[in-house]
Amino acid sequence: MSFIVAIDGPAGSGKGTITEIVSKKLGLTNIGSGAAYRSVALAAIQNNIPVTDTKGIIELLDKIKIEFRKVNDKDLIYLNGEDVTTRVREKDVATTVSTVSSIKEVRFKLNDIFRAQAKSQDVIMEGRDIGTYVFPHADVKIFLDASLEERVRRRIKQNEELGIEMSYEEIEKNMKQRDLDDKTREIGALKKAEDAIYIDSSNLGIEEVADKIIDIIKKKRA
Repeated sequence: MSFIVAIDGPAGSGKGTITEIVSKKLGLTNIGSGAAYRSVALAAIQNNIPVTDTKGIIELLDKIKIEFRKVNDKDLIYLNGEDVTTRVREKDVATTVSTVSSIKEVRFKLNDIFRAQAKSQDVIMEGRDIGTYVFPHADVKIFLDASLEERVRRRIKQNEELGIEMSYEEIEKNMKQRDLDDKTREIGALKKAEDAIYIDSSNLGIEEVADKIIDIIKKKRA
């Protein structure tokens, strides 16, 4: 049986970075749900399909191939054979992914992909509903949180590293809307699983958070 770690939390809580660190240190396969949804949003943009065209996006699902690959110890995501790891973080994708990911058919399609990958290998996955909806029977569930101010600061730093220009006000506005959207979704809403361990990372360094989670995983696997 495979071992599954689920990390949930709001946008900018650091779950993506933490998941990457933990996956490398423990040899777990990192399945990036956020990157997968952003890839669908990017595919819609590339095919000139408006986010309001639900039917068009659903039809698009059978025409795209999403793959997770580890290259030179880096987790990359490919859309139809093209490395889009950086592209899916850009502004046009960031402002449309929330709408795209709310389409239930998109979630069902991607969840099937995620679950299939977890059948034969030990995995770690982050998102907003991994421990409640995608993998409700995960061996370890973490709910990673942080204050809005800290999450905006982290996103600004992340964007700077990727060469993406967005103002503090713009990021804060997008994040507030994203929080509202995520918490009020009909399917896969952001919420803490009853058996998840809550970690507030507002005043913790990346390595501190990673070490906490690694310790939790090691104790569970022992």
